[in-house]
Parts: sequence; C-alpha cells; structure tokens
Amino acid sequence: MITIKEVTNKALLKDYIKFPFALYKNHPYWVPPLIQDELETFDKTKNPAFTNAEAYFYLAYKDSNIVGRIAAIINWDEVNNQQKKKVRFGWWDAIDDVKVTEALLEKVYELGRKNNLEYVEGPMGFSNLDKVGVLTEGFDELGSMITWYNYPYYKEHLEELGYVTEKEYIESKFPFENVKPIFFFKAQELIKKRYELKPLNFTKTKDILPYVDEMFDLFNKSYASLSSFVAITDIQKEYFKKKYIGFINPEYIKFVMDKDNKMVAFSIVMPSFSKALQKANGKLFPFGFYHLLKAKKQSKEVLFYLIGVLPEYQNKGVTAIIFNEYYESFTELGIENCIRTPELADNIAIQQLWKHFDPVIFRRRKTFKKEL
Repeated sequence: MITIKEVTNKALLKDYIKFPFALYKNHPYWVPPLIQDELETFDKTKNPAFTNAEAYFYLAYKDSNIVGRIAAIINWDEVNNQQKKKVRFGWWDAIDDVKVTEALLEKVYELGRKNNLEYVEGPMGFSNLDKVGVLTEGFDELGSMITWYNYPYYKEHLEELGYVTEKEYIESKFPFENVKPIFFFKAQELIKKRYELKPLNFTKTKDILPYVDEMFDLFNKSYASLSSFVAITDIQKEYFKKKYIGFINPEYIKFVMDKDNKMVAFSIVMPSFSKALQKANGKLFPFGFYHLLKAKKQSKEVLFYLIGVLPEYQNKGVTAIIFNEYYESFTELGIENCIRTPELADNIAIQQLWKHFDPVIFRRRKTFKKEL
C-alpha cells in the first residue's frame, strides 16, 4: 500500500531533502547537495522563484518507510506569458517500483488539471538556472553540483507510464591540453579591433558585483530565442548574486565590453566541487566548508556553466576573446579537464563553438512529457 503525504512542515521537508541520501548511500557517482542549500531552495520566504511560481512537495510511503518524493510546480510566467499550459515536476526520486512513481505523478496531474493545464513535463526546476533532466546515459560518470543523478530505471518508469521525450540535453568534456591557441588567438585580436571590444578580468569578487545585473540582463537577451527559456526577474538576480557569485573564483568570470563599456558577452566557469560535496555529505560543518574551500582553490577540473553573447554580436566570433582569456587563466592555474554542463542537443550553434577542442559526449539526459 503506497500512501502520499504533502510536505507541510520543516520536519517533513528535512525528510524530503534527506531521502536521496538514503537512496544513493555510498553511491560512487551521486553528488549530494548541501542540506542547508536545499532548505533555502524550498523556502517560500527566501527563494524568489516563488514570486512567479507555485510548488507543492510530496513524499511517498510504503510500510511507513519513505520510498519516493516529487515536487509539483507551475511557473506562472511560463503559463501566462508564453502560453505554455504546462505543469512541471522536479526533485523526483523513487525506489525501483513504478507504482511509487505513478502515485507521486498523480499529485502533479491533480495540480495541472485543477489549473486547466494541458501537459506535464519534467524533471525540471522552477527556472532555467535549476537542474534539469533524467539521466539516460553516463551512469558511470561522477555527477556535478548542477545536475541530478539518477538510476537507469527512472527513464523506464516514465516510458512505462506513457511519457515521451520532450527535450534532450548533452554534456561533454575535453582535456585542457586539447585547447590550442591557434584556433582563437589571431581571430580574437582581429575581432577586438574590428568591433572595438575589450576583455574584462577580475581578481576580487567585490569588483564583479557592479556588473552582475547587466550580466543577467545579457543572459536574458542571449537565451530569449530558446523554446524552454523563462527570463530571470530582478528579484531572482539579487538572489543568485548573493547565492552564487561568492562561490565562483573571480578569475573564472569573464566579460567582453564594447567601446562604451557596455557588456556584449560573458562567461561563468566553476571549479568542480563534486568530490568535495561527496566528502561533505550534505553538511557544511564541521568539515564540509573546508573541503569546498579546498576544491575552490585547488580543483584542476572546471565546469563551463554559462556563456552568453548579445544577439547582435552572435556569429561574430566574440567567444574567441573569451576562450583566449580562459586559456591564459587556466594555463596559469594548471587546469587539466574542462566539462560542459547540460546543453540542448539541438542547440547546434553552441556545440560549434567547441568543435576545435574535440569534446566527447559523456552524458545525456532528457525531459519527458505527457498530455493531461
């Protein structure tokens, strides 16, 4: 007998957050999130995503043991402004029992039908900066702090319940030694002269902060044409600024400015925190903070998190400037491996940027869709 309980208090929320820790206990490739970070993500008073989204969290029980969890989400910006009559599901985990998944998803359908929505898609979070997709290939690769890991049966559960692929995402990697300046050094010199552009580099986080709002505006403009994109609001900008900028080495944030000091491109790279997060096992104290700080300073692996170029500068080779700046920083820091975070499989333009570095696709993930 499977029973579903809505998460309505802090004790249940902690159970909800800790369930994957039991499901993936001692798993070599699962990367635990920070429990405090998850608590804030689901706190309606702290996460600005709740200003234009609503979410309900559910736990599944069998013989009084927790056997699954799910979040049912409506992003009202998406529904009202983009006319996408969609209910989302995310933060979904379950034991290998399709009945558990079915019972959890029924709660998502209830929310969708109550609001006259037409279909369900997931797994995905509140916005484009949340985790996305069920892992479909690459189960023997270490996860990252910005992706969900799951067992192979997740995909099978959804397909058995009548879901079809909606979007596919790929993740690729390449050794830094594949990066040869011959592919971008001359080009970036020409592009800087032709368009009167200059790179902007940093050594202190406080120097980046005055530019962050402009960076998020550029992010909104550069990704607006993607079918799945929902713009980041002003309140979310403040939240992400406080939450993430301090986490990132200042040398890993690069801007390209025009002659009037207006931003035309940006890129954010993060050190890999995967192994540090495994050691922390959800807790910052007593030793988690030390492991994360050590990874921030010493990790020889980096994740290309975001790259954005103003539409009017796309296809003009501006990324050559960014690559050149990273080449210099990474050489100095002794970086060994570069990982690209999930990109839509049909986003050929972004994939073309990296072709000279011979990236290898090592993970695939999908969101799945079902009509209500």
